Amino acid sequence: MMNLNFQDDSTPVVHLHDSRPRLLLVDDEPRLLSSLYELLRSHEGHDYLLCTAATGAEALAHLAQQPFDLVLLDLRLPDMSGHDIMDFMNARGIDGDVVVMSGEVGIDAAIGALKRGAYDYLRKPYGREELLKTVDNVLQKRRLAIDNERIAAQLETSEKMYRYLVDSSPDIIYTLAHDGRITFVNDRVQHLLGFDRDEVVGRHYSVLVHDEDQDRARYAFGERQGHGQGRARVSDAGGRTAELRLKCKSGIERTFSITLTSMAPNAIGPHDFYGTYGVARDITDRKRAEEMISYQAYHDILTDLPNRMLFKDRLGLAVIQARRKQTELAVMFIDLDRFKLVNDTLGHVKGDELLQQVARRLKDCLRRGDTLARQGGDEFTIVLPELQDRQEARGVAEKFIESLSAPFDLDGHQVHISASIGIAIYPHDGDGIDELLRHADIAMYQVKALGKNGHTFYHPSMQEVSHQKIVLERSLRQALELNQLEMYFQPQIDIVTGRIVGAEGLMRWNHPQRGVLSAGEFLPFAEDNGLMLPISDWMLGALCRDLVRWNAVGGEPIRLSLNLSPQYLDRGDFFDKMRGALTRYGIAPAQIEVEITENICIRNPQDAIEQLNKLCELGVSVAIDDFGTGYSSLSYLHRFPIHTIKIDQSFVKEIHDENGHYPVILAIISIARGLGLHLVAEGVETAVQARYLQANGCTTMQGYLYHRPIPLSQFMAVLENQAGPAPLPGVPPMLHAQPFLMAVQA
Repeated sequence: MMNLNFQDDSTPVVHLHDSRPRLLLVDDEPRLLSSLYELLRSHEGHDYLLCTAATGAEALAHLAQQPFDLVLLDLRLPDMSGHDIMDFMNARGIDGDVVVMSGEVGIDAAIGALKRGAYDYLRKPYGREELLKTVDNVLQKRRLAIDNERIAAQLETSEKMYRYLVDSSPDIIYTLAHDGRITFVNDRVQHLLGFDRDEVVGRHYSVLVHDEDQDRARYAFGERQGHGQGRARVSDAGGRTAELRLKCKSGIERTFSITLTSMAPNAIGPHDFYGTYGVARDITDRKRAEEMISYQAYHDILTDLPNRMLFKDRLGLAVIQARRKQTELAVMFIDLDRFKLVNDTLGHVKGDELLQQVARRLKDCLRRGDTLARQGGDEFTIVLPELQDRQEARGVAEKFIESLSAPFDLDGHQVHISASIGIAIYPHDGDGIDELLRHADIAMYQVKALGKNGHTFYHPSMQEVSHQKIVLERSLRQALELNQLEMYFQPQIDIVTGRIVGAEGLMRWNHPQRGVLSAGEFLPFAEDNGLMLPISDWMLGALCRDLVRWNAVGGEPIRLSLNLSPQYLDRGDFFDKMRGALTRYGIAPAQIEVEITENICIRNPQDAIEQLNKLCELGVSVAIDDFGTGYSSLSYLHRFPIHTIKIDQSFVKEIHDENGHYPVILAIISIARGLGLHLVAEGVETAVQARYLQANGCTTMQGYLYHRPIPLSQFMAVLENQAGPAPLPGVPPMLHAQPFLMAVQA
């Protein structure tokens, strides 16, 4: 038997005047309890008072000493079950919501928890966002409930104070005869329903009741009109409340909470009945608020689409229906391509507006009975019930892609995005909700890997691809530890003199099984999986070590460029990392150049200007890489401390005729010339390209036409075989003493 007797301990008691939400975390697994505590403690934008308990006895001690808004409860505890704790709370009348988290696979545990009043039941392992969303929903419901209770209490106090002022009451006060005729009503009826008192007195109450509520009204009022057992119940209970919709004179309807009390003045016996006294309170706004709360609990506020919770509920019903009818259904997982770029470039407000427009377009493509939901971020899910065949699902996916191909107008900004769509079919690809969603998600990532902007159906072979990504992440982390990364260098040529004037560093991974991997084969994956920061740290160190090695042989001083990812530049300690590395290795700041993409400049221009100015004050120069490929703003460009512009190879590849006209190339050259900036063309592979660039004013180039990327030792040999280098064109005089330029690509 559960022992509910416990002694006072040293558990700190939360002061009741503290308005922060109070949460009790109950789990007998220390690791899970600590993880849950840290997750809630670090929940951005939320401040909770957290208490933990590893046993049922500790939980009961907490519950007896102080109130909690929410209890996150594991069912399996060493000394009692979670059900016992919920029974204790119910027996003591402890006001607090409960969310059960359990690894129990049976339905009985969930049913038992919900019967005892649990707000929700999360099955372990639960998702981080799912838990935080559930906690937010519970606390939001409690806040709104407290507000409603406070308002109701204020109204009740007001009613008691001014009860004798009937005609100034905010409610309709009335009396009924035993046959249901209205014998009295106050003036409030005119304000709320639009009828004068004379229009309703003497008439049957049913003329005011909505047609669909007539049966409920007859039941409620009939018990007070003296029919056998009903009169006895009135005498016993003294009053009753019913919610009814009443008609307004204008034709609209409003919802009222109607209190009914029997009147038996001078009663001789228990069955004497004089009539009914009642108060009709307008609760229309409250009902709408309750409906809104319920709606928001199951819908995404931004897009007005069903949220993850409602989607899973509908998918579950669709699976049950498909199983009963032995039909197929499709689950789609949609992820928007390039949304992060738009969001970072134009800001979160425009990003939200884009999501709203996407939601409207996707809804227009749905069939009758389909459900479109927003999972969060830029992810959407769709369930297509009663599927005839796969071709029908393919048709819907193609409609989605076609719909999203048209440009989006965000206050004058023309934005193009696409979508990657994964499709899973019930029952071939799974017969459970989570399995279908997981397989649709895997199929979506397969589309991403194959170039995005498309759709594909799930196939079991994709599981191996998903597994390979996990292996790749683990191997990439080991590559940092085992020093498997290496910098290669591709020389840059001044085609007027034919001399090497710099180099771009390209990262390589010496993979033990797959050989040498180029940066394009692993850096995109690193960016998506949080590995860019440690890789960028390694690259900064490798850059300095290569400079030390070159300087040690007495060669001409060279300058290397560090191409920064947005994640690395956004990190607050980047400047300190750079300064510390230069000091530690004894490198002159003038030997370092930082390369950034133009999109970094306009995500937060003022912050970028401040960071880059600090670098320039330190002596580090700045270049813009892949110029012309992003959402650049020329009004910002001249404000940044830029020394070099690099023409992206995608523009160079378009040059097929040296006498042709390529306006983008000419515009970039003109910008560089107008701002007095050095210019480098990347990806030069043909003599036609070189002659066109040179003829139009770009004389520094790199590409396979001249050199392929080579290891540092070979690059040093190439430099040693070259006589004293010429000064860099366009570089300020202070840098002429460091004529060789290396650009390190991250």
